Amino acid sequence: MSDKQNNNTAKLTLFALTWPIFIEILLHMLMGNADTLMLSQYDDNSVAAVGVSNQIMSVIIVMFGFVATGTTILIAQNLGANKPRRASQIAVVSICANILFGFGLSILLFFFGEQILTAMNLPEELMSTALIYLRIVGGFAFVQALIMTLSAIVKSHGFTKDAMYVTLGMNVLNVIGNYIFIFGAFGAPSLGATGVAMSTAFSRGVGTVILFIVLYKRVKGDLPWSYLTKKFPKREVQDLLRIGIPSAGEHLSYNTSQMVITYFIATMGTAALTTRVYTLNIMMFAFLFSIAIGQGTQILVGHLIGEKRHEEAYKRCLRSLWIGMSVSTFAAFMFALFRQQILTIFTDNPEIIQLGSILLILTVILEPGRAFNLIVINSLRAAGDVRYPVYIGILSMWGVSVTVSYAAGIWLGLGLVGIWIALILDEWLRGLLMLRRWKTRKWEKMSFVDSKGEGEEQKAHVN
Repeated sequence: MSDKQNNNTAKLTLFALTWPIFIEILLHMLMGNADTLMLSQYDDNSVAAVGVSNQIMSVIIVMFGFVATGTTILIAQNLGANKPRRASQIAVVSICANILFGFGLSILLFFFGEQILTAMNLPEELMSTALIYLRIVGGFAFVQALIMTLSAIVKSHGFTKDAMYVTLGMNVLNVIGNYIFIFGAFGAPSLGATGVAMSTAFSRGVGTVILFIVLYKRVKGDLPWSYLTKKFPKREVQDLLRIGIPSAGEHLSYNTSQMVITYFIATMGTAALTTRVYTLNIMMFAFLFSIAIGQGTQILVGHLIGEKRHEEAYKRCLRSLWIGMSVSTFAAFMFALFRQQILTIFTDNPEIIQLGSILLILTVILEPGRAFNLIVINSLRAAGDVRYPVYIGILSMWGVSVTVSYAAGIWLGLGLVGIWIALILDEWLRGLLMLRRWKTRKWEKMSFVDSKGEGEEQKAHVN
């Protein structure tokens, strides 16, 4: 690793890591909201179709995320333990693993998209639009796998601003593409949801190329591709799986439970589906603070664990938690306060506005509980405690979220309000259990690296 990289690592702070991550996630959310907002001017049914397709894509992204999550934690811990060569070996193995995995899932989505959408009880009038979107975006899912892995490597080295700039460029390309292909600007055909899919796939492809360039610029000389030709990287793959599979299991459980809940909502009609899509797009801006703080904290805790600075890692998580809870709750309160004005940006349907307003008020209670999960779970993973969140997550998501959603939403007839109550109960239960786990400090004995460094550079200190 170069001196420049070493100095960068030495100066890592929560704020320095988090604000670019915050902007990056904000831009990702803006990309999704730009799709929704621009499509809402075209057709409400297209919004619902794309929303359901993106629910499927969110599960696929979780599948890619198991490699990216393992990459982030292993690289951070090894850099903290003064093992840059080991970190670089993990990087090249991660890239190749997610490429292969991505191709497999892309093929699955392209050829079996219709069966998947049918299984989700999608209304017939939405099927053709949703299928075209899923085949285009899903067919290029391997590109998203690459983006996630490359971004994880760059951010683990402390270069979170680089990932932010790439996301900014992707966002601009996506909005321009949407404008051209949704509305038929500059003589292009008016393609609606199909245009959104084309724009999304193209902008992600460009982003992947740029991230490769950034990777070579920032980690030059530290990517031993020849390492893959010597022998099968058994140790690296095992470590990635040890972290990634349990972590992905927790995410996958959440997303599949949300798909089941989406199935419940689909029985309530297209208006309910559309309301959910609009409300979730607004809610994302409330919890993105916790997401950014959680990711920044994960990198910091990983470095601190690698350096055996357990007490600092313990305090870092708790400080981050209170910051995340405070900021995300305030943001949720502001959205609830101006709920009707915000919803009218997306639609003029009074039924959607009235129901969405109620959901945004309930979000003020939901967000503090979500902050627990986004911040404390990331800290547990960074320390190596990856199994406990999965066990608790599966029990709570299915035992509380799905069960109460059906009971309150369908059986008691509360509709989307009943489902939001279920989400609140789930987030708070899991969050409080995660905090209790962190305070037991069992994670102190779960690191993935030993204390012996490579001696290739001075140990980097994390503030």
